[in-house]
Amino acid sequence: MNWEELKNDQPTVMTMLERSMEKERLAHAYIFEGMRGAGKKAAAVLLAKSLFCLQKTNAAPCGNCTQCRRIEHSNHPDVMVVEPEGASIKKAQVESLQKEFTYKGMEAGLKVYIVNEADKMTASAANSLLKFLEEPESPTLALLLTENTHFMLDTIISRAQKITFAPPPLKKRETIFKETGFSEAAASLLARFPDNIAEEYAEEKKDWIVHGRNLVIQLVDEVQHRPQQMLLTLQEKWLAHFTDRKEQDIGLDLLLFWYRDLLAVKHEKDDLAYPDKADKLKQDALRMSEREVAKQLQQILEAKRRLRANVNAQLLMEQLLLRLQEGS
Repeated sequence: MNWEELKNDQPTVMTMLERSMEKERLAHAYIFEGMRGAGKKAAAVLLAKSLFCLQKTNAAPCGNCTQCRRIEHSNHPDVMVVEPEGASIKKAQVESLQKEFTYKGMEAGLKVYIVNEADKMTASAANSLLKFLEEPESPTLALLLTENTHFMLDTIISRAQKITFAPPPLKKRETIFKETGFSEAAASLLARFPDNIAEEYAEEKKDWIVHGRNLVIQLVDEVQHRPQQMLLTLQEKWLAHFTDRKEQDIGLDLLLFWYRDLLAVKHEKDDLAYPDKADKLKQDALRMSEREVAKQLQQILEAKRRLRANVNAQLLMEQLLLRLQEGS
């Protein structure tokens, strides 16, 4: 991705970086926060290229000079990237970064380091990085990338300028999940969840989210066509699958996505959470008015609010299903 392409996706972020570079007012440390697929790493690499590029146009690096190519291939001596080793970024990785920059501190010029998934630093790694932020051996620019700022040390956050990336388009997020092995059906759901939820259920509970999706489809069909069966399904299957409040909230989200799809097909939109069920959604949408669907959406949102107020989950779901059935 080049500078202009990323500027089209993230106009606010890239315009701000451009202006800071033109005025030579870049901060010494930035936190790039945003959802997976928003372009945080691409922006960090492009910014590094721009700082070293021999033939840039305004702020945009050429991408072809020796400096740009070395950064692109991760062999530039003054640009380093730190990635998690396994589940975390460890203290030894940060210390290695510091040592490299100390050796190169005799050379004139800026040093840039990019820490990907910075929220995954161990406590000792984060404390080592904090010291490095406060006392660099030479002029440095730190670019800390994260999807979960709230998992980072407040002391690190306070010493960096936070830049928030706009969420990527749903289609782009769907593509990311499909490229990691998910079916279109599962990817279209995961793309609609925040990263912290999507990642957990993508990596650890792949089958769980697919089974939950199937339960939603079964339960909605029973609400509309076999109401005498829905409370039995709730008792025997739904509550056995969505066991704690976090999972129950996800179940309500999956239900919410279905009714949002009903509203979408009424407006002839095809960006659906359940794309393989488009024909059924269209049939069901014909039987309900837009007002009825909107009311059902409101019922689900109210159930989510009550769940967070510690209402009994079984009672809450029984009441919700009866209200959805009345509106079908």
